[in-house]
Amino acid sequence: MKPGNAARVVLALALAAGLAVGFANRDALSADALNRWLAGAGAWAPLAFMLFYAAATVLFLPGAVLTLAAGALFGAVPGALYSLSGATLGATLAFIIARYLAADWVARRAGGRLKQLIDGVEAEGWRFVAFVRLVPLFPFNLVNYALGLTRIPLVAYAAASFVCMFPGALAYAWLGYAGRTALAGGDGAVRNALLALALLALVAFLPRLVRQFRQAGIRWIDSDSLKTTLEQGDRPLLIDVRAAGDFIGSLGHIPGARNIPLEELPARLAELGQSKQQALTLVCRTHQRSQTAALQLKQAGFTDVRVLRGGMEQWNRAGLAVARESNSQ
Repeated sequence: MKPGNAARVVLALALAAGLAVGFANRDALSADALNRWLAGAGAWAPLAFMLFYAAATVLFLPGAVLTLAAGALFGAVPGALYSLSGATLGATLAFIIARYLAADWVARRAGGRLKQLIDGVEAEGWRFVAFVRLVPLFPFNLVNYALGLTRIPLVAYAAASFVCMFPGALAYAWLGYAGRTALAGGDGAVRNALLALALLALVAFLPRLVRQFRQAGIRWIDSDSLKTTLEQGDRPLLIDVRAAGDFIGSLGHIPGARNIPLEELPARLAELGQSKQQALTLVCRTHQRSQTAALQLKQAGFTDVRVLRGGMEQWNRAGLAVARESNSQ
C-alpha cells in the first residue's frame, strides 16, 4: 500500500474511533461537566475550551450545548468569541479531513447530478458557505465535511464561516449567560434574558433577510408581459434552468426556450453568445433556481437579465402555450 493511502486509512480509522467514542458519551456533555473539567485548566481554560469545541465539531457533538455553556462560563461576548473560534477551527479541520480523505476519489467518480451539484456549489464559492452558515438548512457538522469534497478555497471557506457564524454564536452565548444570571438572581437577569431572546429572534429572521438580500437587484417579468414581448417579436434569449427531465415534463417549457440546467450554467456561459448586453429571461419551475442563475449571470457580467416570476407553474396557470420537445442546443 502506498504511504499516502496508508495515512488515509489510519486517519479514517482514527476518525471512526473518535466518532464512536463521541456518540457513546454524548449524554455526558453538559455545562456542569465542562465547568468541572475547565476548573483545572486555570488561565488556559479559554484555550482548552476552544480546542475541545474544535474536537467536538469534528466528532459531530452538538455545538449549541457548548455555546450555551460558554456563555454561562465565560460571559456573553467572550463566550461567543471562544465558541466561534472553536467552531471555526473544528469546521476547518473537518473540511481538511474530508478533502484529504475523499475529495480526489469523489472528483474521479462524480458524474451526473452529483457532479452538477458540486459544480453549482463551487460556482457560488464563499457565497454558498455564507448562505449555509446564515441559513442553517443542513446540519452544521455534516456541511463541514460535505464542503471539503468541493474545490472551494480553504481560506474563503474559513473566513466566510467565521463571519457568518458570529450572529448565532452571540445569540446562544448570550442565552447561556442570561440563564446563569437568572439562576444567580442578578439584578440584570430580566434584561439579559430579554436581550438573549431578541438576539435569537434576529437569528431566526436571518434566513428571510438573506433571501431578500439575494433577491436584491433581480429584475422580474410576469407571464403576461413576457407573452406580449414574445408576440411583438422582440424576443429575449429564454433560458430554462431546470433539469432536462423537468424541461420536457408535465409542465413543459416556453416554446423557443433553451434548456441549460442550473448546475451546468457556469460551464456553458459561452453558449449565451459574446454580447453580455443581450436580453436574457430565466425560467424554472417556480423562480427559485432562476434567481440563483440570475445572480451567477450578473457576476459573469451579463447586464440585461430577467426572471420569470412564478416560473412555469404561473405560466401554466395563465393558460399560455407550452412545448415538450427536447431543446438543449
